[in-house]
Amino acid sequence: MNKIGILTGGGDCPGLNPVIRAVVRKGINEGYEIIGIKNGWKGMIENDTIPLDINAVSGILPKGGTILGTSRTNPYKNPGDIEKVKVNFQKIGLYALIAVGGEDTLGVANKLISDGLPNIVGVPKTIDNDLSATDYTFGFDTAVNIATECIDRLHTTAESHHRIIVAEVMGRHAGWIAIESGIAGGADVILIPEIPIDIEEVCNVIKKRHARGKTFSIIVVAEGAHFKEGTFVTQEQKLDAFGHVRLGGIGEQLAQEIEKRTGYETRVSVLGHIQRGGSPTAFDRVLGTKFGVKAVELVQNKKFGRMVALSGTRIIDVPLQEAVKTLKTVDKELYEVAKVFFG
Repeated sequence: MNKIGILTGGGDCPGLNPVIRAVVRKGINEGYEIIGIKNGWKGMIENDTIPLDINAVSGILPKGGTILGTSRTNPYKNPGDIEKVKVNFQKIGLYALIAVGGEDTLGVANKLISDGLPNIVGVPKTIDNDLSATDYTFGFDTAVNIATECIDRLHTTAESHHRIIVAEVMGRHAGWIAIESGIAGGADVILIPEIPIDIEEVCNVIKKRHARGKTFSIIVVAEGAHFKEGTFVTQEQKLDAFGHVRLGGIGEQLAQEIEKRTGYETRVSVLGHIQRGGSPTAFDRVLGTKFGVKAVELVQNKKFGRMVALSGTRIIDVPLQEAVKTLKTVDKELYEVAKVFFG
């Protein structure tokens, strides 16, 4: 009755280690033994664990990534894996499990609750900030700050060479990183998955800038954005365990179209995994810490099937099934704010 397991699944992001640290410190203070599950749901399938004490989490607060490792393993993909998860839950002797992840990791947690493992609590993690029921997910603030710094740097080289530069940032179905880093970085056009790209409109904005004496432009595009006439641009068609293709390449296609239609030299910079690496910002360290402490409190109070969340400045808990039911996409009002500065 005193063992709490914690796993981190899906893509890594800054702020995971602060959550782990907070769960361990709060859990030990309350008399629990904390067991780290290695490499996400894969660790539950393979019974791959590590004990976590205060020494194990000493010094990890500023570190990016996750000391537990992660994977995109889906225990619902292969027959028999769910039964292994249930058996190992008992073998490890867990009273409760804290699952830290995004829509896929928490989607598995939600299904497991219905399938006979009710003692699960969720913690929302994704740099995409696309989980419903929480204002922010940790990792997002760091990703936006990194992307903003990169956009700032692209401004100087674009202006020096009189070029158009397309910055491709992460964002599969939601353009939160693109919209916020684009606004913060002074982008001239921001393109997101929620609104299909009108290439003529993009080129007209660039031409108008040149007409008023501006010889460079910065275009920020989310990897999941697509042209009105087309579909998602992918690196390969192979699906991962959760049915996702690997996105990437919209920036290159966009750059080619812009140069062809305007005649202006255009380059592309794909930020990629730079956005999800490195030390978390102070905001993400604090948010991750608050989430970790709250998760242990939910276990203490037997409030299972819940996810910790941020509402304004308050840390609350919400039904896990509500959090994974629909994705949180960029609202129209924020995009209208961004459009004021297009061109």
